[in-house]
Amino acid sequence: MFEFLIPRAEANANIRRHLGYEAFAFAIHCDGADTYVNLDEGGLTLSQEKPPGGVAFTMTASVESWAELRKPEPKPGFQTLSTMRRTQNLLVHGDVKAFFRHMMLMEMLFSNLSDEGVGTGDVGAPPRIEGVVGRYMHLDLGGKRHRLYFEEAGNGPAILCLHTAGSDGRQFRHLLNDPSVTDNFRVIAFDLPWHGKSSPPAGFEADVYELTTDSYMEVVLAVSDALDLDRPVVMGCSIGGRAVLHLALRHGERFRAAIGLQSALFAEDVSLGDPAPADALHRLDIHGGRLAGASMAGMIAPQSPSPERWETMWHYMQGGPGIFWGDVQYYFTDGDLRNGLAEGLKDSPCPLYLLSGEYDPSATPEMGREVADLAGAAHFEVMRGMGHFPMSENPALFREYLLPVLEKISAG
Repeated sequence: MFEFLIPRAEANANIRRHLGYEAFAFAIHCDGADTYVNLDEGGLTLSQEKPPGGVAFTMTASVESWAELRKPEPKPGFQTLSTMRRTQNLLVHGDVKAFFRHMMLMEMLFSNLSDEGVGTGDVGAPPRIEGVVGRYMHLDLGGKRHRLYFEEAGNGPAILCLHTAGSDGRQFRHLLNDPSVTDNFRVIAFDLPWHGKSSPPAGFEADVYELTTDSYMEVVLAVSDALDLDRPVVMGCSIGGRAVLHLALRHGERFRAAIGLQSALFAEDVSLGDPAPADALHRLDIHGGRLAGASMAGMIAPQSPSPERWETMWHYMQGGPGIFWGDVQYYFTDGDLRNGLAEGLKDSPCPLYLLSGEYDPSATPEMGREVADLAGAAHFEVMRGMGHFPMSENPALFREYLLPVLEKISAG
């Protein structure tokens, strides 16, 4: 049943390179039987006999679950190993830290992340210079001077874009290059402090980065003021999708509309095993960047094109140490809106437009609908064949959902 692992290991140079880092073995438990996988410089081998040195961890799932994972378009909740853990369709026993340490390798072996082949982009086309302009602004945040990077394109009412946790404004590059949007709107995407090309403030080496609701609101309003924006549209995804809810609650009069991508009142990861995924993001014995990228593979829909999927993951692999962890403190804890405050959304002067991806295990369509019902949202729609990162994982499909929303906002 797992013989497909051998040709996958042989065909991918990145997998072969990883096999030389650390020799180890793990077990796959299925239908009452164990298959043992041995990995070393010589490659990957399968056996029905337990290795003399034992196994680092055991992955347990039903025959049906393993079969679903292998499908070209598995059901939501089965697209990767990390998603199966999150939905408790996969259990990991033994050294969970070792599983996290090798999770990128595990996902590349088991999940359909690159089966459609390697894309070449627009190789052969003449050189092209984009119309996107990138600049820096200097402003005070939290009593410290910051240098923030932002990019913009287009003309008209502003759309201020908020990226996801642990990533940066590059997630909106397709939107910045879409004439259907930029002919009618001025699109602005900035990197949060400590993210992307926005450096940490002086003295950061003595601080621990942790995003809070108050600090997030301060950044968004300071950027809007520095650019002298008149009631912009604010659009955010993931933690940005949570932030637009807080902005509508606290500062609704400052914004023409709020577009929430993957908005939910709260977030949690119910994967079983210690350490929890969030706690594994900033450890000396686990490469946080590789783990972050591998974890985000499970948040992306299987229908998303491979180049866009891997670029979205790459942004996460490049995050600074502890930054993703600091962001999810807001996402999981400080920004939790199950405190009754969200009731005020229905009275906000800022209309709310919500789009939820079908394959998102973090902010599910059901959670998005809960926000829409509570707030009396102007628009709610489930994006079929989409995951947690619509603007970067499948921009062509995303624009089909976004453009009608922008038309409604313009008409309003």
